[in-house]
Amino acid sequence: MYTCNFWIKRMSKLCPFGKMEFEPLSLGNEVVEFDLMGLGDIDHPVVDIDIFDDSLAVVGSNPIALPYIIEGETNLEPYEGMEFESEEAAKAFYNSYARRTGFSTRVSMSRRSRRDGAIIQRSFVCAKEGFRMDKHEKRGPECDGRVKRPRAETRVGCKAMLVVKIQDSGGWVVSCFVKEHNHELVPPDKVHCLRSHRHVSGSAKSLIDTLQGAGIGPSGIMSALIKEYGDISKVGFTERDCRNYMRSSRQRTLGGDTRVLLDYLKNRQANNPAFFYSVQGDQDQCMSNIFWADPKARSDYTYFGDTVTFDTTYRSNRYRLPFAPFTGVNHHGQPVLFGCALLVNESEASFLWLFKTWLMAMSGRPPVSITTDHDRVIRMAITQVFPETRHRFCKWHIFKECQEKLSHVLSEHSNFEAELHKCVDLTESIEEFESSWLSLIEKYDLRDHEWLQGIYADRRQWVPIYLRDTFFAEMSITQRSDIMNSYFDGYVNASTSLQLFVKQYEKALESRYEKEVKADYDTINTAPLLKTPSPMEKQTGELYTRKLFMKFQEELVETLTFLATKVEDEEAGSIYQVAKFGESHRAYFVRYDVHEMKAFCSCQMFEFSGLLCGHILTVFRVTNVLTLPSHYILKRWTRNAKSDVILEERASNLLNRSQEYLTARYNNLRHEALKYVDEGVGTVEIYNVAIAALQEAAKKVALENKSGRRLVSVNKTGRDDDLHWGCQANTFGDHKWGLETLSPDDQDKKIQKLSRQLERARRKCEVYRTHLFSVLKDIEEQKLQLSVKVQNIRIEMEECN
Repeated sequence: MYTCNFWIKRMSKLCPFGKMEFEPLSLGNEVVEFDLMGLGDIDHPVVDIDIFDDSLAVVGSNPIALPYIIEGETNLEPYEGMEFESEEAAKAFYNSYARRTGFSTRVSMSRRSRRDGAIIQRSFVCAKEGFRMDKHEKRGPECDGRVKRPRAETRVGCKAMLVVKIQDSGGWVVSCFVKEHNHELVPPDKVHCLRSHRHVSGSAKSLIDTLQGAGIGPSGIMSALIKEYGDISKVGFTERDCRNYMRSSRQRTLGGDTRVLLDYLKNRQANNPAFFYSVQGDQDQCMSNIFWADPKARSDYTYFGDTVTFDTTYRSNRYRLPFAPFTGVNHHGQPVLFGCALLVNESEASFLWLFKTWLMAMSGRPPVSITTDHDRVIRMAITQVFPETRHRFCKWHIFKECQEKLSHVLSEHSNFEAELHKCVDLTESIEEFESSWLSLIEKYDLRDHEWLQGIYADRRQWVPIYLRDTFFAEMSITQRSDIMNSYFDGYVNASTSLQLFVKQYEKALESRYEKEVKADYDTINTAPLLKTPSPMEKQTGELYTRKLFMKFQEELVETLTFLATKVEDEEAGSIYQVAKFGESHRAYFVRYDVHEMKAFCSCQMFEFSGLLCGHILTVFRVTNVLTLPSHYILKRWTRNAKSDVILEERASNLLNRSQEYLTARYNNLRHEALKYVDEGVGTVEIYNVAIAALQEAAKKVALENKSGRRLVSVNKTGRDDDLHWGCQANTFGDHKWGLETLSPDDQDKKIQKLSRQLERARRKCEVYRTHLFSVLKDIEEQKLQLSVKVQNIRIEMEECN
């Protein structure tokens, strides 16, 4: 008989790196076996698995045995020599003992017979046994040791264990039992959180299935289970286990054909009326094309539906069905979903139906721009359904086609592809592109190439220089010009079956939602790192999301490398030439109207991306525009992009207008003052006149500021809290404000009192404003639900006809 100390001593000699083969430890006809499946979590080679793993507890149809307890001996403690009829009985008993005591267990090691390979010894240990292996040590010296998401340390080297071995009779006997733990045990009301004790029972599964079918979510189901069982500790599992089971149950209900997919969509709509789906049938009423959009997709479109990407490059391997998602870009620059379609055929009629159905689901509001594959049929359908929308072909799909259509040119001329990219991406004007394209065609003798002639005819729909005047929510003209394929990357590909597709679709949605929540959290809880003392940088750091602010910050900092020279001064505005020092040949031109505070740059970055370019910001810098005008702050890039558009615009209209007027007055006054300074330094005489005039003006401004205090008065016929504000001085006649007869000290006290009353009134207004937002938001949600119901009725009527 070999003791536990012998096992530990022998195991400590094994190599801790990776999955490796070891020479078995021979003991007569017995072999000690080490299971290396979980090596990454420990510091020595004892490899183990949880007795009840999460996946085993919630996935699969085979029930897991409940903890084994000897009848009449519920408080029995293990001891050496204790016998069990099977290995599973020993494991269940030790886990039951662990539950009563307050710790979690796992299987650590086994020994097999050298003769027939049967297991003859098992070790069950405390879940806190051993130590986690250091990542740098595990991966080797070439690893830099950095861990993106370090996990909490859960292992503390606990020695508690139970070792059992088989007897000649077929039964099992305890050969070693270590009772003591080197850590605190878990109290009874928390023991259900331990991994080996979390188990979704059959009765709980039945109740979860029933409640899930009724449209109740995980939180509501857990509340019902707690009420049913009387206490969370008696439920036996956590909300996370409930979510896992619900997900696996939902996935098991999906079959392998489109009929099951339709049932799935119907159930989603039954659970939430805002879920939209539609099916196009042929003359035999067989299913043809399917489109669906969940409530989040429809909601996101109201905020970010200005530009859309439609992609048909995903394919299901078994049915070869094009999976076509509609996607966009949210306020963090992340891809966001606006709906999905499965197309049985790709005819013009199919795309017409799809685009009309999608537009109906999006409340009939077409996007500003849309990006699609380079496809003639899609273009014809978009022209009919979205006549006012700017249609762009995916540039990178065209370059991919180029590798196929011009393979002979690429093989013969290694520089052709680079020159083509330079011609398309780096030309700064239409004339420059046309000249560069013609030179390229002539150089490689491609004048008669049919495919090149076709894409040149379509150049206004894919070459960046022709598209700069339209919003596509991209940060750079030369970056990858679309987010096609990115939303479902890693989830759907050419080998994805239809059954697996639905599962992967849900996983992709969950993953994207988690990333958006993380970006929201980082934006709210991370203060922007300012690089300049500019008030504009501070202003935008408080308005934009984290990623968009960093992009704006790059443009702002780059203004320090630009020089702006006024080249023309007109009544409609001034024209500036902006270029980096020593690079006047690469200059951009900015037209700036100082009175309206509007600027236009030849690079058209704002029109294309919604963020101001460094060229306009340079002009703002040299003309002392300290803060960004509100009309250059697109709400879709701000932190509150997903607040209700209509409500906020109504509520903040007066405030924004007041801020704009204040900024405009400041800039106009500053502009006139600077002109006055320029003219006043010519001679000493002119300078003296200018100084005297400025001093006189300063006295008048100070006098006006002093008399401006009379704009606040206490209404003597009402309560002291009622304040009357005057917009024009001549509307009040000879009315006395009650301050003239007071001493200076009393006047200050009166003013302080009125200021406090004004602050209280302001706080009340904020409370009323918040309540108003809540009420109006509820009204908007009810309108959306009614709109969905009306649309669903219309679809049903069309299908009946």
